[in-house]
Parts: sequence; structure tokens; C-alpha cells
Amino acid sequence: MTVGLNASVANSLLNALFRATNYTAPTAVWVKLHIGDPGAAGTSNPAANTTRVQGTFGTTASGGAIANTAALDWTNVPNSEDYSHASVWDANAAGNFLWSGVITANAVTAGDNFQIAIGALTANLTPIAA
Repeated sequence: MTVGLNASVANSLLNALFRATNYTAPTAVWVKLHIGDPGAAGTSNPAANTTRVQGTFGTTASGGAIANTAALDWTNVPNSEDYSHASVWDANAAGNFLWSGVITANAVTAGDNFQIAIGALTANLTPIAA
């Protein structure tokens, strides 16, 4: 399974931390749905619904984790399929892949709305020293 932080982003964060190089964080992030593991580039197994929804992570990270603070809504999905993964990008189209993860598998029918609830999309860095 290749879900997690993009290797380029991880390297940039490590260089910022240990080499005092600047890391330019994205000004916003967008979430895309997948019907399987997005892979190392975030492009595998895309959902037929190609819309990326802007994510809001308004609460400061704690314990090495951060979660969405606003629901992510897709309306009138174009195909019947099972969403099982999400990828996070720095643009609503094209852009750079940042991170991916597993979501609770959800079967949708064409025309349905789909939502990732507040707090249901979490990114974390582990382990954290305790």
C-alpha cells in the first residue's frame, strides 16, 4: 500500500527541519476521491467524479495529527462506484500531489451526494515521542 505523505513533500519537510531550507506550504488543499489506492503519484484508481473539493483544516495540529474542520461535499456524482481512498493536492486541477489515505468505503449511485464529515479526514505523522 502506498498511501501517505508524498515523498517529495516529506523530503522538503525534513530539509526544512534539519537543513534550515525554506518549505513553501500550499495556500489551500483540495481533496480528490479514488476507488482504490492512489499510488505513489496520487493518480491511480481515480473516481469517475474528478471534482476536487477544497479542504479546510482550521484547527492547529495536535499530537502529530490534523483533521478537516468543515465537511467535504461532492454533489450529483456522475457514476455508481465505491469510494475507498482520497488524495490531497495543492490545486483544484493539476498541481502537486501532497498526501493520500484510506477513507471508509462508500458505495454511491450516480446522482447521489457524497460527504466526508467534519473530522473524518485526518493526516498524521507518527510515531510521536511521548
